[in-house]
Amino acid sequence: MLPNVFSKWWGAVMPQNPKSMPKIQLIGKTDVGRVRANNEDTFTTNPEAGYCLVADGMGGAAAGEMASQIFAQSADEIFKKQRSVTEQALIDCVQRTFHHANDRILEHVSQFPNHKGMGCTAELLAFGDQGYVIGHMGDSRTYRWRQGELKQLTKDHSLVQDQIDQGLITLEQARSHKMRNVILRAVGVRPSPALDLLRGPILSGDIFMLCSDGLTDLIDDAVIMTVLQGAFGLDQKVEELIGLANNAGGKDNVTVVLATIL
Repeated sequence: MLPNVFSKWWGAVMPQNPKSMPKIQLIGKTDVGRVRANNEDTFTTNPEAGYCLVADGMGGAAAGEMASQIFAQSADEIFKKQRSVTEQALIDCVQRTFHHANDRILEHVSQFPNHKGMGCTAELLAFGDQGYVIGHMGDSRTYRWRQGELKQLTKDHSLVQDQIDQGLITLEQARSHKMRNVILRAVGVRPSPALDLLRGPILSGDIFMLCSDGLTDLIDDAVIMTVLQGAFGLDQKVEELIGLANNAGGKDNVTVVLATIL
C-alpha cells in the first residue's frame, strides 16, 4: 500500500542539467470518504524523479484498489530508469507507464477472471527542463492555477462530457445526471486505449492539482480556486479540499495532489 500522505521538496536533484530544472513542492493525500468501506484511490508524489500521479480504481473490492496500485507501481518502474529530463523523454515515460499498466491489468484479469471489469482512471504529471507533460485517461482531472485563473487542463472521458460537447446537456445538468459515472476510457479495460497527452511551459507560482472525481463531483471550480489562491500552505490546501468534499457528503474516495512551482 502506498502512503496516504507524502510531502517532500524536489529541487536540483536530477542527474542531467540540474541548473535548468525547476524547484517544485509536491504534496498529496487520499481519504476513504464518508460512505465507502475501502479506498480504491492511489497517489504518488516523487520529487526525485519529478512526477506525481492520481489513480482511481474501479471494479469493486480489492480489484479496483489493485488496478490503481498497478498504475502507481508501473510509473515507479518506468521513471526510476529515466536519465533525461527533456520533453520527449518525459513523453516516452508517460506513454510507457500507461501502456505497461494497461497490459499488466489485462494480464491479471486473464489469470483471475472474477476480477473482470477492474481498471482505473489516471492522471500522471511529469516535470522537465522544458515544462510539464500530462497523461490523462478517465474522469480524474488535472487543473492549473496561474496568476488568479483556474483552468481545467484535461477533459473527462465520460458519457456526460460527450453529451455536454454535443450540446445535449448543460454543465449543471451533468452534475446530477444519473449516468455521470459512466467512463468511456480507462486503464486496463481494453487493449491499446487512446491516451490524452498534454504539455506546456511552467511559471513560478503555478499550482497544479491532480484529483479523483470524489472531489470534483462535490466541489465546484469556484470553490477549488478560492482554496488554491489562499495564503496558507500547500498541505493546508490539500486538507481543506478533502475536508470540503467530505463535508459535502463524502460519497466517494477523494484524493488530491498539489504541485507548486517555486
